[in-house]
Amino acid sequence: MLLITCKLCFFFSLFMIFYVYAGYPICVWLLTRLVRKSIDKGPYEPSVTILIAAYNEDKHIGQTITNKLQLDYPEKKLELIVISDESTDQTDSIIQSFNNKNVKFIRQSPRAGKTAALNLAISQAAGEILVFSDANSIYDSNALKHIVANFHDPKVGYVTGKMIYTNTDGSPIGDGCSAYMRYENFLRSMESQIGSIVGVDGGIDAVRKSIHSKLNPDQLPDFVQPLKVTEQGFRVVYEPEALLKESSLSKSDEEYKMRVRVSLRAIWALKDMNELLWGRAGFLFAWQLWSHKLLRYFCFVFLLGAYVSNAFLWSEMIWYKSFFVVQTACYVGAFVSALLERANRQIEFLYFLHYFLLLNIAAAHAFLKFISGKKQVIWQPRKG
Repeated sequence: MLLITCKLCFFFSLFMIFYVYAGYPICVWLLTRLVRKSIDKGPYEPSVTILIAAYNEDKHIGQTITNKLQLDYPEKKLELIVISDESTDQTDSIIQSFNNKNVKFIRQSPRAGKTAALNLAISQAAGEILVFSDANSIYDSNALKHIVANFHDPKVGYVTGKMIYTNTDGSPIGDGCSAYMRYENFLRSMESQIGSIVGVDGGIDAVRKSIHSKLNPDQLPDFVQPLKVTEQGFRVVYEPEALLKESSLSKSDEEYKMRVRVSLRAIWALKDMNELLWGRAGFLFAWQLWSHKLLRYFCFVFLLGAYVSNAFLWSEMIWYKSFFVVQTACYVGAFVSALLERANRQIEFLYFLHYFLLLNIAAAHAFLKFISGKKQVIWQPRKG
């Protein structure tokens, strides 16, 4: 009985790992051959409010504000609201140093987190379109025009752009994106063609103000807000021509902390919006949400199941032995990559294994926090 259970666990776990990372993208790609929902893009220049929440971002906030003011967009239709979440460095004085009528400064006190800061600012925003930027996000000069062109289609309620991770000198990493972001952007491109995407980049998204929903302070705005837009019957789409440059995290421990925080808030968001998992916004979107998000966050269960059950099957066949050796080698490779990082060296394939493992361990850590009832409202600036 134990042997049969181990075999079932092993093959089920392998199937689920394959489905989450390869099967679902293949299914979405096949659907695009059958179903294609176009986006009626066109010349469109609505009034826009760009919102930036910042906490102790004096190293980046000046450059970010300057970047937004230099975007290729009519000056009279552009408003910029920057909210300092009770910053204790020079962030406030840098924001206030901009002698520009289009730049508005709000100080949130006491410190309450990004979502509360955005809620505070949106009540004062004049734009028909709300654009969300991080404090260290640098937009391509025509990014805003590419974003708003999608809102020419009345069925589009939310738009996200394309993030390009850069080195500290501003040069792109690899071919412009990490392997993870290339994978995510491929999925977003395919999902846009069948309806709505699942998951956006918080540094470059936009929503119609008329359908924006006020969120609870503990909710993740760049996950919950798109879900609420979909719930209202509007589309959430991906615009690959709207480019955002953002510095990559320089150390894996910083990346890990960020992934735990994002995963934890996303799991709580899925709990809050669980009706969408059961078809409230349509069964196609429910399937996307299960496949792209929920199962992805719980893939650590399948990885653990595949490894442990494989260990119990060691003596059964040479095939099981070989696969266990391969799994072990992958985990060792990920560990070696972490050691190489400390020596400022890297091997691309090993780094891929390292990052894959980091994502799944972070999801497991977030789940443990979730079942213990922990939430994270306050955030720390990303360290590039």
